[in-house]
Amino acid sequence: MSNLPVLTIDEKSYLLNLAREVIHNRCTGKDFSRPSIFSDNLKTKLGVFVSLHLGKELRGCIGYVRGIKSLQDAVIDMAESAAFNDPRFLPVTSSELDALTIEISVLSELERLKDTNDLQVGTDGLLIEKGIFSGLLLPQVAVEFNWDRETFLSQTCGKAGLPYDEWQSGNCTIFKFTAAIFSELDT
Repeated sequence: MSNLPVLTIDEKSYLLNLAREVIHNRCTGKDFSRPSIFSDNLKTKLGVFVSLHLGKELRGCIGYVRGIKSLQDAVIDMAESAAFNDPRFLPVTSSELDALTIEISVLSELERLKDTNDLQVGTDGLLIEKGIFSGLLLPQVAVEFNWDRETFLSQTCGKAGLPYDEWQSGNCTIFKFTAAIFSELDT
């Protein structure tokens, strides 16, 4: 299923540093100018999420589900959004910068999940949609909380604002995707 580009260590490091620079500059009031695209891989249009952590606690996470911008531009946008526009959290402050850890998840294209038994917990992420409601959970979330397949599906429904058992109704659309996940903790 995966259509993900294989990112080099340099490309991953570049994207993580770029995300940190965006957040740092905004926190300290410095201007940020978008650099030219680092490599051909980073021109690829794929979904991407930027997650911020303070210790083990989530501090912000926002992304594009689908590829609407180059990977490089999407990381710039989502780093800023995760740090300053995630409605679940107050904006990141300059006093938090040194303790902040950045994680980037590059998403494959969405694939309709016809049989929930085909969901591979730990490999697949989920997007559930019904009408105006939608919820997405990245693959690493199920691993972090040690969820089984049913719990993962239920929690994604809950994230969408739907009843937890809505995935069993046949009235919602379920997509799966894989993700290339890398973090400042990896380097």
